[in-house]
Order: sequence, then structure tokens, then C-alpha cells
Amino acid sequence: MAHADPLSSILSAFQRDHVLPDVLPETFNASVLFSIVYPNGAEVLLGNELTVDDTQDEPEIRFAAMNMPWEQVEIDEEPGSGEVAYTLAMVDPDAPSRAEPLYKSFRHWVITGLKSPPLSTNAAAELNALKTKPSTTPYRPPGPPPKSGLHRYVFLLFQEPASGTPFVVPQGEPEYGAALEERRSWDPIAFGERYGLKLVGANHFLVRAATE
Repeated sequence: MAHADPLSSILSAFQRDHVLPDVLPETFNASVLFSIVYPNGAEVLLGNELTVDDTQDEPEIRFAAMNMPWEQVEIDEEPGSGEVAYTLAMVDPDAPSRAEPLYKSFRHWVITGLKSPPLSTNAAAELNALKTKPSTTPYRPPGPPPKSGLHRYVFLLFQEPASGTPFVVPQGEPEYGAALEERRSWDPIAFGERYGLKLVGANHFLVRAATE
């Protein structure tokens, strides 16, 4: 029996939960596979359901061993420009609810300067991306309002521009806003386009709101 192409499986998961096209563009094509792992061991696996308790603390980004992005240095960066760096964004397109997403998308987290672990890495924990900078938008855990149904939480992985200067979001930009109202109605795709970031991967999980 033929094995399913992992990239096709990824697209199928996004289409199943309407992450594509609600968050991701129709032209999206994943080139980097990654998972998100919380300190308690809960892992984001393309639409699995987690709890609010599972997702309270800032997670780690773990590149899939079968597709570590080291080789992209040669493909997507000019010679001598250094290793690839990534920006990760986490959003809730269902704020305050999927039926009435008035604040689509709610920005839960933005972190820049993620780097691949060393080539010698083999232990699972050491596959975690290296966080070289503090978060631009501090991590805020899911907190869906009661009776608001099932929420989708989407991680978007962007490759940063290849240049001699590390990418940073300029001070004063909306992404530094950490207050609740400053996180509302944010467009991650427009953010990527504004700074020349290339969308190379995505992942998502679901959280069910309390019924009372």
C-alpha cells in the first residue's frame, strides 16, 4: 500500500478544519515540517484537541528530523549569509467565536530569530529550535470565552529574509502590543508580506470552550 505524502496530509488537515483558507492562503505549500511541544508533553499535531491546561506555558518549536531545514541555507540564502532564521506566529481566527469572529485573528504569540539546532543533534529534546531573541508578542495561552465552541489555534512559520542583518520587528509596531485589546484583529499573512517573510510551514490545534 502506498504511503501518503506528508505534505498532502498536512494540506488535508488544514482543509478539514478550514484553516485553509480562513488563515492560510490558497497558494500555501509547506516546505518545513515542525511540531509544537508544551512543557507538560502535550504536542500540537495538525488539528488534535488540547485543553486550556495543556497549553498554559510557552511551548518549544521542534523541527521534524526528516525535514530539518539546514539544507535550505544553500537554496534560499546567498552564500556566506549564515544559517536560516525563522519567525513564528500563533493566532486564533475564532475570536471571540467561530460563528462571530469579530477579532480575527487574535495574536497569541510572535517570536523572531528561531534557529535550527546543531547538525549533531539526535536527542528529541535537542531538536527544539533555538530561541535567540525574546518574544516580540509575549505568549498568551488559549482562553476561549465560555460557550464559544471549538477554537482553532494556528502556528505559522516564516523564513526570515536572507541578509547580513538579523531580522527584527521595528520598535513601536503593533506586534509589540501585549495587552488584550492590542492583540485583536491581526493579519499574520499581511505581517509576513510587510517584512518580506516567506511562509514555509504551519500547524494547528483545537481547544473546546467551557460550556458554562
